[in-house]
Amino acid sequence: MRYLLIFWISSVLLLSSEAEELYKKACISCHSDSGETNQEIKLLVKPRKLDRTILNQKQSFAIIKEGAHFWGAHSDIMPAFKYLLSDKQIYSLAHYVSQTFNKNIEIKTRDLLSQSTPLSTQELQNRMLVGEKIFKKSCALCHGIKGDAVSEYTKNSQGRHAFIYPYNLTRTLLNENQIFLFAKYGGKFWGTDKADMPAWGKRYNDIELKSVAHYIQNRIKKLD
Repeated sequence: MRYLLIFWISSVLLLSSEAEELYKKACISCHSDSGETNQEIKLLVKPRKLDRTILNQKQSFAIIKEGAHFWGAHSDIMPAFKYLLSDKQIYSLAHYVSQTFNKNIEIKTRDLLSQSTPLSTQELQNRMLVGEKIFKKSCALCHGIKGDAVSEYTKNSQGRHAFIYPYNLTRTLLNENQIFLFAKYGGKFWGTDKADMPAWGKRYNDIELKSVAHYIQNRIKKLD
């Protein structure tokens, strides 16, 4: 038993060491050694702050593997590393990122959810209609009526040299609870460099935003 424990500890340390080297080679130029955005990098869309991201380890694996564009990003600055790394390497890299910069994310999201207002039976029954109404009124402006990031506002923003990069919500990685929290607290709270995605909790209550999240999850989102 003792030798098995020593072998397990040695394996974990080896994987951690290899993952750290992978991070230095593949990620550090954009996300820096602290997981913060590298402000010196000249990109229109700055990299996410890894110590604030809402993504869990499984989701980090998916976005590292397939790239941000596959999962709905309007830009493709976060590349698909499946062409450079094996699944095993990507898994170890996702584990390293999660444990190094944001290992308490699931506790954080669970705490925020527990502090939110629960839906009554009547509100649960009405949430699809409520969510659709608010989505079309406030979300479709940027994300498009179908949630695919095709909208007049996005198109017109190009002419003003202030192009915005709304996500294609048909492909979002986020689950229903994460969509609610992202909408409530806004993009900057969850690690984006800019506040293009506002904190809608200042305008809508928890019941309304949970309804929007439910609508997106069940009527807009196409991938899981």
